Amino acid sequence: MSAARSPGRAVLCLLFALVLVLPLTLHAQQTAKPVLHGKHWVAITGKPLAATAGAMVFQKGGNAVDAACAMIAATSTMWDTLGWGGETQALIYNPRTGKVVGINALGVAPTGATVEFYKSHGMQYPPEFGPLAAVTPGTPGGLLVMLAEYGKLSLADVLAPAIQMADEGYALEAQSSRTIEKNKKKLKEWRYSREVLLPHLGQEYEAPKAGEVFRQPDLAATLKKLVEAEKAALKKGKSRKDAIYAAYDRFYKGDIAQELVRGTREEGGLFTMEDLANWKVRIEEPVKTNYKGIDVYKLTTWVQGPAMLQALNILEPMDLKGMGYNSARYIHALYQSMNLAFADRDFYYGDPYFPPAEPIQGLLSKDYAKERAKRINWEKNDPSIGPGDPYPFQGGTNPYQPLLEQWNRQAPEKKPAETAQAQLDFERTFYAGTTSVQAADAEGWVVSVTPSGGWLPAVIAGRTGVGLSQRMQSFVLDPAEGPFNVLEPGKRPRATLTPSLALKDGKPYLSFAVQGGDSQDQNLLQFFLNVVEFGMNVQEATEAANINSFQMRASFGKHETKPGKVLLSEQVPPWVRTELKRMGYEPTYEERTSGPINAIYFDREHGTLWGGSSHHGEDYGIAW
Repeated sequence: MSAARSPGRAVLCLLFALVLVLPLTLHAQQTAKPVLHGKHWVAITGKPLAATAGAMVFQKGGNAVDAACAMIAATSTMWDTLGWGGETQALIYNPRTGKVVGINALGVAPTGATVEFYKSHGMQYPPEFGPLAAVTPGTPGGLLVMLAEYGKLSLADVLAPAIQMADEGYALEAQSSRTIEKNKKKLKEWRYSREVLLPHLGQEYEAPKAGEVFRQPDLAATLKKLVEAEKAALKKGKSRKDAIYAAYDRFYKGDIAQELVRGTREEGGLFTMEDLANWKVRIEEPVKTNYKGIDVYKLTTWVQGPAMLQALNILEPMDLKGMGYNSARYIHALYQSMNLAFADRDFYYGDPYFPPAEPIQGLLSKDYAKERAKRINWEKNDPSIGPGDPYPFQGGTNPYQPLLEQWNRQAPEKKPAETAQAQLDFERTFYAGTTSVQAADAEGWVVSVTPSGGWLPAVIAGRTGVGLSQRMQSFVLDPAEGPFNVLEPGKRPRATLTPSLALKDGKPYLSFAVQGGDSQDQNLLQFFLNVVEFGMNVQEATEAANINSFQMRASFGKHETKPGKVLLSEQVPPWVRTELKRMGYEPTYEERTSGPINAIYFDREHGTLWGGSSHHGEDYGIAW
């Protein structure tokens, strides 16, 4: 009888083996969206119309920087989780120098925004919404500096699509319509937000409806003033660059600044003319690490980007491919490595222009990564993982040793079961939005951006049409919660914004970014590994299942942490789910587990560009 059953056993063993390798081959399935193939250029961003704006500028003869600026302008005009008063940053590959440069256009805390001020108002953190949540506007300055320094076209050319959209109006998409309607109670608190965003006050549905032509005459007037400043400077014989900087001065020092300050202060905000005039965009050298021969670039500690580089350093010695794509061991390796890196983010990251200097050399040391990896318990999740001490790895002494010891002595807080609404509120703040912009051209220019801030519901500053940032909430008020990120006037909050560029043999290899608050570098880490370790093409990698850890401290709202909580794809098989629960994880499942990842892969063999844009949102790309 046993001999008669042996063929059946063989078949069952074969089927079981096939099921085991199934996760490794999932990426071979047909993708929901096709790869974008381009020979001349690729333009990808968070809205189809904004991608079209990028394409229009490319067709005018612009380079990738011009196109990226046009897309930032259009997405800001469309309120795609940002407004014109938000913040931006970029990584730019300059083919003339062969170097990657960083653009830091994150606003700063205004005069009067002190720890004492917010505590006197009974706040544990700066608020999520309203005029007291706003840092100084950064997106206009970032766009203008990028364009002046690295673009080819005039400001008039680059802003033309956004001006047309604001002046003549555009057909509002359903997603923005629903977001405005959902937040109308908050929007009604602010005079100019109410007037611009709720054209049907008193009706049952007060937001502009999907497909309705949505006009923003105040914003159009502001953007036209920038173009007027450029034209006036050119008429006086100024250079292209100086003419664009004349527009910069009008925004931050002229009549636009005056109305920004007046309108913000009318609503109870803190901006002064000096705050705007003294702020400036910084062109920086980014940080990088090398992962198996690939140089991966990020902006430094004023954003969370180096955390991804730290995680790569921890993961590099591991046989990730041998673990199997999204096996229990692979998921555990990712989760623990990300927690180690993000614990360092929570303690050590902040504005590098305020002392003391962040220990970035030690944080990105390969030897430090090896030391951190020793903390991994391979049998179960470690909810007590805290920041390490990178100072010995750069020959220094930790200036905050008592705070570090205090942090690492704290036991993880055991909280009662939360309500469904509390969970929704936590996830809303954890994933607080941004958008992303990816652009590349045949000349070799590459731009990766994650502009953000001024998302709905936003305070609109007077008659400028400019929606203000909400980034103040990313500060902490107590040094024990992150000594490098304590609020001070003139200081940048540590932001989640995190564009990425990777070079191989000194040439562009990948450009990638994603929206989604604290999940961004988690998703981008996995996207990168999907390509490098698992051989996925750029579109497959954008659509592939991710995991999200919630063990780091959220950068928004109440800055909560949920050790052991993990978001998994519904595709994860039952035996992986069982093993992860045994290891102490608290999984939840969704069909889609990352924000919309946008990316470009550079095909050196054929001299072409491959664009990827995941199917998780309204993100869209065009290539030629």
